[in-house]
Order: sequence, then C-alpha cells, then structure tokens
Amino acid sequence: MPRKIWSDLSSMQLGKYGEYYAKMEFTSYGFDVYTSEVDDHGVDFIAKSKNGTFYEVQVKSVRDDNYVFIKKSKIVLQSNRLICFIRFNDNELPDCYVFPATVFEKPDGSLFTSKDYEGLKSQPEYGISVKKKENLEKMKKYRSEITLLELR
Repeated sequence: MPRKIWSDLSSMQLGKYGEYYAKMEFTSYGFDVYTSEVDDHGVDFIAKSKNGTFYEVQVKSVRDDNYVFIKKSKIVLQSNRLICFIRFNDNELPDCYVFPATVFEKPDGSLFTSKDYEGLKSQPEYGISVKKKENLEKMKKYRSEITLLELR
C-alpha cells in the first residue's frame, strides 16, 4: 500500500510515480506496455491493446488540482496518441484519466485549453485544468476504468 503523502514528493518523483502508476493501470486492463528508452518526443510508453492497436501514451501528473500543460511541439493530435492524466491528492489513491490527444482539436477553453502566446513569451501549449468543480465533473467520462475498457 503506498504512503499517499504525495506532497512530500518532488515534482520529478511525482512524475516518475505517475508514469509507473499509468503503466500498471494499462497492464491491469490487459494492455501490453512497452517503455520508451528516450522521452524526447512526449511519449512515455507504448500500449498495445488486445486487438493489436498500438497507442502512444503521454503521462501528466498533477497534485492539488494544479494546471498541467503540454507543449504543442511535443504532441501530435491523433486518436492513437493518449494522455494519461494522474491526479494526486494527499491521503488518497491517485485518480487516473485517459483521453485521446484529439480533445485539443476543439478545446472547450475551460477543462481543455489551447494557448498561443503572442510574442512567444512562452511556447504554445495545450492545457488541462481541473481547478473548477465542473471541470472535474467533465473529467469523469475519461476515468481509466471507462476509457481503457473501451480501448482494449
């Protein structure tokens, strides 16, 4: 049983834990999981479904409902590119959500965002924000136990 005091972990430790957690989650639903040797293209691992479909998975870990972003240069908006969003709150097991990168083709501006910064103050990014209660409600349809059953 994990300790569940996520606030004691550094951002790097939390991210690494999130990646391992995501791999276990996919494996528990019957996916074969292949670890990427190099993470320079935004792919943390490859998952193969029972029907032979391969998915590229990028894991994003967040604590305390903070905003998470993905640089647009690091993601391809395709249906076989999945985002595994792991939400950590102290004294709770992580919440796991899985959705296709294509959600960013038409972001709703609240839960899913697309930002192109004028003057390139920052690199263009896609964002995920669960700060608002209604956004957390919107995320329910992407819970891993729903999405992974559909994809396997």
